[in-house]
Amino acid sequence: MTPRQRVEAALRGDFPDKVPFTVYECMIPQCAVERQLRNEGLCIVVRTVPVIATWTPNVQVEQHTYSERGIIYTRTTYQTPVGELTTLTRPAGFTAWTVAHLFQKPEDYKPILFMIRDRQHRPNYDAFLRAQADFGDDGFFRGGIGLTPLHDIMINMMGVETFAVEWAERRDEVLRLYDALVADLRATYPLLADSPALAFNYGGNETGDVMGRERFARYVVPHYDEAAEVLHRKGKLLGSHLDGNNRVWADLVARSGLDYIEAFTPAPDTDMSLADARAAWPDKVLWINFPSSAHLAPIPAVEETTRQLLREAAPGNRFLVGITEDVPQERWRDNFQAISRVLNTDGRLKSQDH
Repeated sequence: MTPRQRVEAALRGDFPDKVPFTVYECMIPQCAVERQLRNEGLCIVVRTVPVIATWTPNVQVEQHTYSERGIIYTRTTYQTPVGELTTLTRPAGFTAWTVAHLFQKPEDYKPILFMIRDRQHRPNYDAFLRAQADFGDDGFFRGGIGLTPLHDIMINMMGVETFAVEWAERRDEVLRLYDALVADLRATYPLLADSPALAFNYGGNETGDVMGRERFARYVVPHYDEAAEVLHRKGKLLGSHLDGNNRVWADLVARSGLDYIEAFTPAPDTDMSLADARAAWPDKVLWINFPSSAHLAPIPAVEETTRQLLREAAPGNRFLVGITEDVPQERWRDNFQAISRVLNTDGRLKSQDH
């Protein structure tokens, strides 16, 4: 099987010839070791080519990049007919750190609401297919829906502290943004379902001490279920990047429409082991993040961690080993090769269809 075929088989719940090993496109540079790992079966998960294009025709966007004390900052200005908004970010490895969020004062509700309602979407299928064909069979191109609505407001638009104040003092305004985001996301589901992508991540990074079980049940899970219903009609799969402590809502996830739990990080890094997750979610695919703490251990320990994960994942279907978080620059080459070696020996699978 090709690396992509292994990923697709595992996501569908089938038995590939061996447990897939995957890594985000931003987590590994093009180099000799990367080529070796791809030859051994490593699959690159590419998330940079969207299957739909989104734009806001009535919002003018300008960016200004400058340096201050050796740090590069980017200020983005959004000019709407009802007010101006700004954000300030700085680079942080493969992502960016938000210095100033979109929402900064109560007067910002009106232009943010305008921006959400101004969004337009169209298919970007041809570009997705071209990029996938160019990459080849050792890449899996995954779609994305974005953050769930309340989490988008909490993390992207406001930040946790500001959200807590607004949730307490102006909840009606927050929920007005939420309702607009729900309507906008709902319009994208049919376009995603008709696209050439097989699997889509929807939100993630929620934590129980911030989102809370009650809000997760009321404002997150229903969107998993609604999106899954639309996607499943076209044979597509839905997952979420749940890489934190999940015990608080494990039962809610079990009953949700999610097909796979992506970036699940086993104990000791979180409050659930892989065996716990298998027991809690027997019908879900576990696309794990190899425990980040193990990347600091000696190579024999990395190998033994891989073997232990395989034991807990038995019989081995509905299981993928991924790299979704940072790995120390001085460790990724040896660690990835160690994981690959074990998966290529101990991770061989036999179909149970007999």
